[in-house]
Amino acid sequence: MSEGRTALNLATDGLIHITIPVGMLQCNCSIIGDPATREALVVDPGDEVTRILDLIGRYRLNVKAIVSTHAHIDHVGGLSKLHQYTGAPVLMHRDDLPLYQAMDMQAAFLGVMAPELTDVDQLLKEGDVLRWGRFEAQVIHTPGHTPGSVSLYLPHDAGKVAAAPAIHTVLNEAGEKIPLTDLLKKASAPEDEAPSMPLDEAEKIAPPAPQLFSGDTLFAGSIGRTDLWGGSLAQIMDSLRSKLMHLPDDTVVYPGHGPVTTIGSERQLNPFLQPE
Repeated sequence: MSEGRTALNLATDGLIHITIPVGMLQCNCSIIGDPATREALVVDPGDEVTRILDLIGRYRLNVKAIVSTHAHIDHVGGLSKLHQYTGAPVLMHRDDLPLYQAMDMQAAFLGVMAPELTDVDQLLKEGDVLRWGRFEAQVIHTPGHTPGSVSLYLPHDAGKVAAAPAIHTVLNEAGEKIPLTDLLKKASAPEDEAPSMPLDEAEKIAPPAPQLFSGDTLFAGSIGRTDLWGGSLAQIMDSLRSKLMHLPDDTVVYPGHGPVTTIGSERQLNPFLQPE
């Protein structure tokens, strides 16, 4: 990505958010960065760490933490490599440690090689608050898909932890300050056009609505399966009805697989969440 495009993000976006599907099962790995401080969270690096690192470098991000929403192989396969390259601590709920440590069993189930494991540096629990840059996310324990499944919730004011002043000028290649309007004109010129991202890399400008990274607990039109190790239909329904369905309708949901949705849409249309 060109310097001009990066500076544009720095000046105008509330949040750098990139989601890419990785690995055989196309787990959604999310990179959530503060464009002012360049601190970032990486959620569910399931595989293809080289691609993840390329995006981190392209945005000049400093990874502050690596979070696993749960310990299934397709969500944790890249934990060790990403930790080795970034030095960032690995975070996971205590109740999924046995599942993480049984990676050989999970790999055999899929007929693939088991990924290298790493130490878990911080054990997450209900009510923890993760902070990076100006942002914060609340940890919601949502068992059912696995015993230690968690969701990360960024409320309306997640970016007001330490508000940074608006940036109206940026530096050009010569190190001179130029108006943001000039940068916008330059960025739109054909000869300076930034290279397009691969089609499966969805770069999003964060809306003012709250956001939820739901792992494999809630999907667009569906919920996580409960027939794998430690799964429980009763638990996942309780997690959904007593926790996630109490979030605002405009909450944008980024599931562990598949397309984006909202809490309001799932409340109305998800067949698993309709009144009995």
